[in-house]
Formats: sequence, C-alpha cells, structure tokens
Amino acid sequence: MDENQTEMVRNFVLAGFSQTPSIEAGLFVLFLFFYVSTWVGNVLIMVTVASDNYLNSSPMYFLLGNLSFLDLCYSTVTTPKLLADLLNNEKLIRYDQCIVQLFFLHFVGAAEMFLLTVMAYDRYVAICRPLHYTTIMSRRLCCMLVAASWMGGFVHSTVQMILTIHLPFCGPNHVDNFFCDVPPVIKLACADTFVIELLMVSNSGLISTSSFVVLLSSYSTILVKIRSKEGRRKALATCGSHLMVVTLFFGPCIFIYARPFSTFSVDKMVSVLYNVITPMLNPLIYTLRNKEVKSAMRKLWDRSELTWKKQET
Repeated sequence: MDENQTEMVRNFVLAGFSQTPSIEAGLFVLFLFFYVSTWVGNVLIMVTVASDNYLNSSPMYFLLGNLSFLDLCYSTVTTPKLLADLLNNEKLIRYDQCIVQLFFLHFVGAAEMFLLTVMAYDRYVAICRPLHYTTIMSRRLCCMLVAASWMGGFVHSTVQMILTIHLPFCGPNHVDNFFCDVPPVIKLACADTFVIELLMVSNSGLISTSSFVVLLSSYSTILVKIRSKEGRRKALATCGSHLMVVTLFFGPCIFIYARPFSTFSVDKMVSVLYNVITPMLNPLIYTLRNKEVKSAMRKLWDRSELTWKKQET
C-alpha cells in the first residue's frame, strides 16, 4: 500500500448538505437553533422533574427525565460536528473519531429504544393495573430497567464497532452522510461485506423493528383491555404523546437499519429527522399535552422569580 492510500484510510470525508457557502450558512443557523432548543427543552424537563417532589417520585416522570438525558447525549453525538463542518470547506473526520462517533451513536440510540420500551411497560402497568402500579414500578425496579437499557445499548454498540473496525479501508473515503454510521462507512471497505451487512442488519434492524412491534403491541393491549369510552379516551390522552415519540424515532431507524445497505436519496434527510429533529421535539410533545409537567414548570418559574427578587432586595 503506498503513502497516498495509507493517508486515505486515516481520514474520511463527510458529504454534508451543500457546497454553496450561503446555503451552508443558512443551514448552520437552522441546526444551531435546533440544537439549542434541544438543550433548553431537555434540560428544563430534567430540572423540573428533579425539583418537583411529586414528579421525582413518579416512575413515569423518572423515566421521562432519563429520556431527556438520552436525547441530549444522542443529539450531541452528531450535531456539534455537523455545525463545525457547515463552517468549514473540508469536512474531514479522522478514522478513530469516526469509530468513536459510530460507537456512541449506536450506544445512546439503542439505549433510548430500550428505554422507550420500558416507558411503554410503565404505561401498561399504570393503566391496566393501577392499584398495583406503585408496588410494581418501584424506584428500585425503575433504576434496574434504566441500567438494563444502558447495558443493552452498550452491548449492541460494541457488536457494531467490532464488526466495523476489522474491515480494511484502503480505497474511497467519502462517507455519504453528515456523520459516521454503519451503512455508509462499511460501503467504503476494501472487502466483501455481504456477511457483515447481514449481521449488522440483523442486529440494528432486529432491535429497532422488534422494539417497535413490542411498543405497538403494548399500547394495543391497553386499548383492548379498557372497555369504557371514557377510559379509552383517557388512555389515548396518556399514551398519545408516547406513540408520537415512538413513531418519530422508530420510523426513520427502521427505514435506515432494517433493509440492505443500499443508498437512497432521502437517507440524509431521514437521518436529520431522528438525529436532530426528534430530540428537540420530545420535550415539546411531552409538555404540551401534560398538565402536571406544565404545572411543575410554572411552580419552578415562580420559585426562581421569587429567588431573583429576594437577591435584588
């Protein structure tokens, strides 16, 4: 292998969105707004849950606070690099940085999938077994389920990384996306990747599809077990926000990972949806339809305002 080839495997070039500076400047402002909104919304939910005794003691809001933390981590894996690249002509990423980004993307992403499944189970217990809810969903069990979600994400991501780092990269180095992910990266390998692709699809595709099916089955069971129209209306009101989050997150993931690694023109836009948009929308979806969270936020604001007035005097 000559020196030029050796240099090619040390760096990848990310595709980005455009080569026109004016367009990239506009995209920078747009994605910066999304990223700041993601931080503000999710941090606000975490602080609200932590500061309110009722929310902090509720299993549902304990899980919601963990979901907000995962959303922050998930968005931070890709968006800061995207923002930096929108200001640079050369969108380079070192091989080791690419592997690290790939690892944490799947680590946090899979952990969020498992946590959303846990949240669906929490809603099932709350609606179908309300008298035993606090006994079943104890804080100890919630902590164990959250830890299991993180562990499941770690195992999944480790498998993805091991399969990727053993591939030789000695030719093209142009990653057809704005971040490093398994499908566009392994296409650059100088080897037959058919078996690797099957293993990765069976891993990522199976996790996303099976989790989505479990979630839908859980919500369907809730609706079937409730006989009264009023009960179903309340159940839909409670689970509606969960279903919206699940659809926004799992739909794009299934589209990307549960099919052979062929490229479609919409792949980059779909990646924006679940990497940038969904982490920003989750706080809005949960707070706009949740009176308890909005009430706790107002109390938090009132306490903060009172503290500021005392400091001024």
